[in-house]
Amino acid sequence: MSGTPSKLDKVLAQAREYKASREKGYREQALKLYPWICGRCTREFTHKNLSELTVHHVDHNHDNNPSDGSNWELLCLYCHDNEHSRFEELIRYGNTTEAKQEAATYNPFADLKSMMKK
Repeated sequence: MSGTPSKLDKVLAQAREYKASREKGYREQALKLYPWICGRCTREFTHKNLSELTVHHVDHNHDNNPSDGSNWELLCLYCHDNEHSRFEELIRYGNTTEAKQEAATYNPFADLKSMMKK
């Protein structure tokens, strides 16, 4: 194979470059607009761990980037992964919130006081 990049390599490089430039733009804007706190778990971030704070697109459209930030929320890596997993399940299985699950009634600590006496 020669040292010249293939057509596929060129297309992939362009796609990566486009994605990086797009992310840089809205990420910088979101970090200026919002406090550096995860919108779900409220974990706080500093310059040291800021790379673990992501910008989530509320409507899941990464090209919808209004300058007012109305389609963004800052989420930590873990909450962001969870949000996308939930969205994928919604797409795959539909809305499962209609089937209400009853609250758990088992309390493993109900008899703790008597267990501690033993």
